[in-house]
Amino acid sequence: MKNLLLAALLLSCCGFAQTQPANPNDPMELVKQARQLMREGKHDEALALDRRAIAASPNLFEAHLDAGITLDLEGKYGEARPELQKAIDLATPKQKEQAQRSMAISYAFEGKAGDAARYEEPVIDAALARQDYIAAAEVANELARLYIESGDLDNAYKWYQTGYQTALKKSDLKDTDRALWDFRWEHAQARIAARRGKHDEAMQHVAAAKAALDKTNNPDQQRFFPYLTGYVAFYNGDYKTAIADLQKVNPPDPFINVLIAQAYEKTGDKTQATEYYRKVLASNAHNPTGAFSRPLAKKKLAES
Repeated sequence: MKNLLLAALLLSCCGFAQTQPANPNDPMELVKQARQLMREGKHDEALALDRRAIAASPNLFEAHLDAGITLDLEGKYGEARPELQKAIDLATPKQKEQAQRSMAISYAFEGKAGDAARYEEPVIDAALARQDYIAAAEVANELARLYIESGDLDNAYKWYQTGYQTALKKSDLKDTDRALWDFRWEHAQARIAARRGKHDEAMQHVAAAKAALDKTNNPDQQRFFPYLTGYVAFYNGDYKTAIADLQKVNPPDPFINVLIAQAYEKTGDKTQATEYYRKVLASNAHNPTGAFSRPLAKKKLAES
């Protein structure tokens, strides 16, 4: 009987403990609240909570990382980078890659792909050292994208090619996965050719990309094809086609929206351009798509 009563008491106590509300002053709880506010676009409030968390726990990786990200979203890059560097310094081996890539994105907001490379190349090297060829290839492609949208097409080509060749080193790569990397490589070459004004070459790569896409048997990749055709059309000066194709991308990301906004601007439709610039700022993504689009959208809306 005593054992039964003791068991019941323990269960009751455990149940009570599980229902206790989180301590609102706990540093990690403050970070969680800050992240929600950041997602809602309430950057000043988010930053205030991150700073409270840092004051309570100066070596809290998450608080420094999130503070840096929020400052980037506010366009305060000079203030963001010391926070991101602190996060890199505090990171565990598992956390370090995230912090390094976040610093790279910080530089991408200003179109400084060369500076971003100083933080992404070690991530690639680390993945290669552990023979994780797909992870290395994905970061190489990310770096390539930072270069292409920063206007450095030669380095963009170099890193996309590196990403493609690295992925193919995976010994057990399935045919459908090989087709996916073929698609990504052709996709990249088409965009680079379009940026260089080589329309016929771009269209050849578009056709090759479609052929590879059909072999992937991956419906999730289908959205990247109208992005490709819209991108090529935009840089070919065919803005109506660009708008029509880019509007097929579902869901659209900030970069898609900023391309549509620019295309509308080129056609003289300022109302639609403004609408799409606003859509860009509705996102709080700290990734390449946000880095390429947010500063331009803020600038355009400030001018309107």
